[in-house]
Amino acid sequence: MGDTEFLLQHCHAQGILSNNEYNNIKDINMRSKQVRDILDYVIHKDNKHALSFLKLLKTQDMQETFPKLQFLQKMQLNKRKTPNNTETTAKRRPEVSENDVLQEQLSITKSRMVSEKEMMKVAGYIGNSWRQVGIMALGMNTTTLQQIEEDNKLHQERVFAMLRKWSIRERGKATADRLYSLLTQEDSGVDPRNINFLMENN
Repeated sequence: MGDTEFLLQHCHAQGILSNNEYNNIKDINMRSKQVRDILDYVIHKDNKHALSFLKLLKTQDMQETFPKLQFLQKMQLNKRKTPNNTETTAKRRPEVSENDVLQEQLSITKSRMVSEKEMMKVAGYIGNSWRQVGIMALGMNTTTLQQIEEDNKLHQERVFAMLRKWSIRERGKATADRLYSLLTQEDSGVDPRNINFLMENN
């Protein structure tokens, strides 16, 4: 069993990846693309799934399979020492667990990312000029758009696939407010009022 397949099966077994997501990734031949898609799926999930993924990467099996992930063990917080008995309870800060810190970091990151659900909603508001939107607003090339058109029969699925390609390419920059800004430029043909939901919680 390859290293990537080992990770993939554990993600599936722990419910981090759905059956469809597992099968989609398993069909990919290149390991690097498998890892990329695993990360992409996890990034677009809620904090609970992302936290479960981090915990999985810190298990002994994963640390032995992927030695380069040993740096994750250093994320563990040191226990707070009490210097003197003279320190009052009022001055003491409450203990902060490692999970709380990870949860907070993930929450900050997740609040910036556009979700697949949002991209699907946006896709419903982009009309027949979607190729122009892809080229002018999202910086897509015609070859990519042609491939998307061949792979997807329905219009909304084509637009969603285009937006997802953009989010994968941009990774950490694929924020909801940035997508809103790009799609509401002049000549995009997208009514800003229809995609105002992208600006919520941003």
